[in-house]
Amino acid sequence: MNRYITTTLPYVNADPHIGFALEIVQADALARTWRAQGDDVFFSTGTDEHGQKIFEAAQKAAQEPQAYADHYAAAFEKLHAALDLSNDAFIRTTDPKHVAAAQEMWRRCDAKGDIYKKTYSGLYCVGCESFKTEKECIDGRCPLHPNAELKEISEENYFFRFSSYQEKLLAYLERPGVIVPEWRRIEAVNFVKGGLEDFSISREAARLSWGIPVPGDEGQVMYVWFDALTNYISTLGWPEDAEGHFKKFWEEGTTLQVAGKDQVRFQSLIWQAMLLSADIKNTDTVFYHGFITSGGQKMSKSLGNVINPLSLVATYGTDAVRYLLLRHVSPAEDSDLTLEAIREHYTAHLTNGLGNLVARVMKLAETHLTDPVEAGAVPTPDGYADALDAFEFNRAMDAIWARIQAADERITLEKPFSVVKEDAERGQEMIRDLVRELSAIAALLAPFMPATSALITNAVRENKKPENLFPRL
Repeated sequence: MNRYITTTLPYVNADPHIGFALEIVQADALARTWRAQGDDVFFSTGTDEHGQKIFEAAQKAAQEPQAYADHYAAAFEKLHAALDLSNDAFIRTTDPKHVAAAQEMWRRCDAKGDIYKKTYSGLYCVGCESFKTEKECIDGRCPLHPNAELKEISEENYFFRFSSYQEKLLAYLERPGVIVPEWRRIEAVNFVKGGLEDFSISREAARLSWGIPVPGDEGQVMYVWFDALTNYISTLGWPEDAEGHFKKFWEEGTTLQVAGKDQVRFQSLIWQAMLLSADIKNTDTVFYHGFITSGGQKMSKSLGNVINPLSLVATYGTDAVRYLLLRHVSPAEDSDLTLEAIREHYTAHLTNGLGNLVARVMKLAETHLTDPVEAGAVPTPDGYADALDAFEFNRAMDAIWARIQAADERITLEKPFSVVKEDAERGQEMIRDLVRELSAIAALLAPFMPATSALITNAVRENKKPENLFPRL
């Protein structure tokens, strides 16, 4: 099967956030799982670099927008090594090929009669890079950026005929599995049934020059969302498709987008309407994850509770951070993380759990077995495959940790370290069984903790106890 998976594109106006680290690690675990199953996978991520928010941040930093974007794009590219990601592409919305693709998307929607020009006045949220209606506001402010005043803007812009796609979007949303979890699909359906309004897809270049020029009108630049959403196909080489990736992975493959819960309107409605307008296949599935809070509060620099994924990796290591995000953060609900809880999870489940088991088993093997143990078939734990199909990464990992705990309990109850001294043959067979189980655990861990999986597998092949996988801190 040909599979395409992509994250959203984070804005390059700040360092990488733990919430995006969650999204990209979830996507990576799925990509690795599918590749292991024999699927051909194209995994994409990247950065969103246009718009007013970036322009104003660059001005504040006394930098040109491109130089500012380059700096933060490099920070996000660091996640590739820091989180051991296996993405096939890193798309930047300032890439010339993406610019050309966004302009082609505009031309196709325009040719369909879905773009028109009018004067509009409204309240604009710089944080969201979008206009807000009265029903979206709380006490006159954007609910996602309550500390920032909305700007009253009146100008002539191009608009997209979003309202004409109500029925087609409802039909799209009726497809099985089109949105996961189900309640997000219901949220999308209710939004469409509440009535769709045409939205602005350009800004006056005199006010905001940092954007992709509108084809045929140099006085306007594209609205950042219209520009950025096209990345999902520009990364595949659309529209030229010189390497055939678009045909293979989008048109003929199964497509999955991973996004945060605040993205439903953009990913499952606006983007899908754009695809319908351009006569391009819609996304098969969008999976929406929840937010990560800290100490019961939204992460904020002013509160001092922001958790930087790169700092976590520096302290705990790559696979420990991957483990934390995939097992101790709910896949779809909001989750709370504190530095204290992170340390507790690391010590209890990695140092005293998996790390201790590997050390105990491989020390026994190194001491009492003369030859490495050959790994056998790896039976899938009950519920493991179903959990991954439902994007329930924590449940899949719970199944692995149940095996880790069971193996640990076997050592305590059966005491192979004592049996091997009294009955060498029987004791050695008990140790071999434990090594085979350890090998199976390593195989199951591969999509989630790839480096740890490889270290355990190598230790089994060499019949040697490795260095402590998760040292005490």
